[in-house]
Amino acid sequence: METVGNLPTELTSFVGRTSELAELDVLLAQSRLSTLTGAGGVGKTRLALCAARRAQDRFPDGVWLVELSGLGDASLLDHAVAEALRLADHTTRSPRAVLTERLADREMLLVLDGYDRLPAEVAGLAAELLRRAPGLRVLAAGRRPLGVTGERLLPLEPLPAPDADSDAVRLFAERAAAVLPGFTVTAANSGPVVELCGRLDGLPLALELAAVRLRALSVEQVLDRLDDPFRLLTGGDPTAPARHRALRTAIGWSHELCTPGQRLLWARLSVFAGRFDLDAAEYVCAGPDLAAEDIVETVSALVDQSVLGREEGADGLVRYRMLETVREYGAGWLAALGDDERMRRRHRDWYLGLATWCELDWFSPRQSEVAARVEADLPNLRLALEFSLDGTADRPPEDPAIGQYLAATMWFCWVGCGRLAEGRHWLERALDLADGRSEARAKVMWVYGYVTLLQGDSVAALEVLQRCRAEAEAADNGTALAYAVHRLGCLALVSDDMPRAERYIGDALLRYRRIGELNSNVLMAQVELAMAVAFQGDLEQAVALATEARTICHDHGERWTLAYALYVLGYAAWLGGDRVQARQLAEESLAIDHAFHDLVGAVLALELLALITEDEGAPHDAAVLQGAAGRLWASVGLRLFGSRYFNAPHTLCEARVRAALGDDAYAAALREGERLGLDEAVRRATGQRPVRVRAPEVRAP
Repeated sequence: METVGNLPTELTSFVGRTSELAELDVLLAQSRLSTLTGAGGVGKTRLALCAARRAQDRFPDGVWLVELSGLGDASLLDHAVAEALRLADHTTRSPRAVLTERLADREMLLVLDGYDRLPAEVAGLAAELLRRAPGLRVLAAGRRPLGVTGERLLPLEPLPAPDADSDAVRLFAERAAAVLPGFTVTAANSGPVVELCGRLDGLPLALELAAVRLRALSVEQVLDRLDDPFRLLTGGDPTAPARHRALRTAIGWSHELCTPGQRLLWARLSVFAGRFDLDAAEYVCAGPDLAAEDIVETVSALVDQSVLGREEGADGLVRYRMLETVREYGAGWLAALGDDERMRRRHRDWYLGLATWCELDWFSPRQSEVAARVEADLPNLRLALEFSLDGTADRPPEDPAIGQYLAATMWFCWVGCGRLAEGRHWLERALDLADGRSEARAKVMWVYGYVTLLQGDSVAALEVLQRCRAEAEAADNGTALAYAVHRLGCLALVSDDMPRAERYIGDALLRYRRIGELNSNVLMAQVELAMAVAFQGDLEQAVALATEARTICHDHGERWTLAYALYVLGYAAWLGGDRVQARQLAEESLAIDHAFHDLVGAVLALELLALITEDEGAPHDAAVLQGAAGRLWASVGLRLFGSRYFNAPHTLCEARVRAALGDDAYAAALREGERLGLDEAVRRATGQRPVRVRAPEVRAP
């Protein structure tokens, strides 16, 4: 059976913890909130993931992991959870409201891992979700309890006092054999191995770090080094609990065995949140005492020593990641060096450059790669936005225009990749910075207007776009003026004022040509103009405009705008009686929108496919698709923008399906569709179904 969720693949075997797993199985069955607590490095994450995998069959709506260790901004908590759950929402509702509504009828397990930076906020979120979603269960893992009513705790201790057959020794031996093929525990070395595992208090992370040392040292030499006084110089607190001292000793000991260059890179890499690639490491971390050309070998050395983990992303890039305890250790050293402010600024500059490159490359055959890149690097982009817009506790942002530029430059992420709510969060913070009339602020305004009009907040959109237009005219900023006029036309389009939409969007296209602008936004304006003229009855001109836009998209490898051009052409094909061509175009449109997580485009295509499906003689399937679309509209905002023009396919389809099925059967089919998630709705919309041939009819718009 296909599993639902996002649990990562296990890369190494899970050793021991038989009794804890059994106890956790019982807790997950009996309690709605189970929390694993314990020291850093004790194995909470591995145990939680192992238990979650064992429980997958009990949760029809999946098991979902939310990694929170890299999140320090409480205002992004709800966004991060929604992102992990793939709950795209374009409305003006808060992410918390979206989460509570979308999870209300789900039967799922939510794994909240590494919440230690935001314990109070995570506790509040967990409590609210559990109260609003009776089918939800939560498995949390952190260093202390959440303190939520009904929480059941499983304190995780280190592996038991070792003997030659203990889990601690088995874990050490397996990890040692991975770095030193052929290693086994023998009569000759069992004594030192058992002693080593005992000295490290059976902490899994400490044991794994120690095992790596067998590349260069014998077990006896590793054991001897535990007595070195250097651990007192690396932050180890002799009054701390033994397990904390053991972990600090193990990490500090790994630190001591690094070369000076490796230690320096370790400290500098601690500025990254989550994963990072080699190019980012080379730019951010190169500098005094560490040349850029030396970083690749130094990174490799840190991977060999298990300071860094290596993984390959969906975009084909190799990325690296530190465990949170290891990152915290490096951050402490970076602060001691007094270099954290400079490194955060370099980090910000790299991701500012990345966002700029992604915006330019969005209009290219690499558009899908850009979307995957942004998704992978979103934690670091968020960190850069936070630094740019908030500065630090000691100082305000150096230059408000930098934060405004970054927030606005990521428009393609907010709009094109289905993150309108998060985009509005950052854009509002950018607008709150010191007032001015910079080009960066003007861009923030038209992007904010674009986001809010797609959310159905026409009041906010109109106010900011009119202000943007006035300020652009006063500053003779032709680019901002073209975008402001374009978005005002888009607002008129979704508000059913087609003559105004045609006039504004046509004016914007002339302005774009005058300044030499050609990108996804410009092509989208042409598609929106096609919609405006089609809704006024000029289907021939609409097809010509959409066809030209499709050709330019193909020439440049553009896919996101292409989906909307295909939607217009698909609707036109249906109106002309060519249901085969209409289906082909609508399905391609839906597939592209789905790939980009663009809910607006996806739900429009889904509504069109419902109408085409009814025309093919499958009224029940059409009603199911309408039910799925109805649920998705709740995540988009105002249903079909409140537009009688955009609503026309839905209204016609509903009338026909009701007549074919009757009210009761229609309502039942709608409920069936409402239970579908987007992935399943896309499969249903594009799957094979019985077709009853009906004589073609030519229809007027």
